[in-house]
Amino acid sequence: MKKILFLSFCFIFILGCSKDSVNNNNPYLPTYRFSSSTINLNFPSYSQLLYAGNAIEYYEVGVGISSKIFVLNTGSGYLAFDATCPNQAITSCSTMELNGIKAVCPCDEVEYSLYSGQAPNQQYPMLQYRVQIIDDTHIKVYN
Repeated sequence: MKKILFLSFCFIFILGCSKDSVNNNNPYLPTYRFSSSTINLNFPSYSQLLYAGNAIEYYEVGVGISSKIFVLNTGSGYLAFDATCPNQAITSCSTMELNGIKAVCPCDEVEYSLYSGQAPNQQYPMLQYRVQIIDDTHIKVYN
């Protein structure tokens, strides 16, 4: 009996854990699978990411919902978020703009922190993506 319980527990544990699972409970934002090209931080467009506290807008067709994401160097790693406003349906004005370390939704002027993806009094945070550090000057964003 103990063997059956142990094997059942192991089976559930193995099937229940997956670092590739996506948990997006936001009804406004679809979840697309993608992997960005390697982002070379030596390029002038992205060199700000070599320094802590800086963020960039990254554009690539097929990356994120609107082919635009934000990437932030936190000093201890990188964070990446989709540039689509998370608290409203997707429209022509729902692609956010970068303002320092905040993302601003032009439809309602709500500001989201790129450190947390949150905005005060908003139900949903920004959709966050994973960042793979390839080496000191190359990263890749994916989900």
